[in-house]
Amino acid sequence: MSNTFAPAEKSLLVVCLCAAWCGVCGEYRARFEQVRALFPQAQFLWLDVEDEADLLHPLDVENFPTLLLALGPEPRFLGTLTPQAQTLERMIRSQLQDASAKPLTERATVDLVARIRAEKLA
Repeated sequence: MSNTFAPAEKSLLVVCLCAAWCGVCGEYRARFEQVRALFPQAQFLWLDVEDEADLLHPLDVENFPTLLLALGPEPRFLGTLTPQAQTLERMIRSQLQDASAKPLTERATVDLVARIRAEKLA
């Protein structure tokens, strides 16, 4: 399968929401970076929920790791996942292969994607 992907307006955003004090997050970070290397066309971010509380507000992340996936401006997934590289890779491939999947429509999540893209990727 090719890793080529479409224009920036439809770029895949992969955000891991974690906390510095979380042992699971610390262990997961290397796996997250490993998967990043497989998808150079996607934008990956690691955000500490405490350092980025203003950016993430009103989202309250209670379980780690929490993942946000967005295709262009459209959030596609927001939730916890098992901290395994294979799980993350499978989720990313799913988003890249099915660009017609229905986006999440909750306003707070849509706004969060817009804030992250504007403040962290501009």
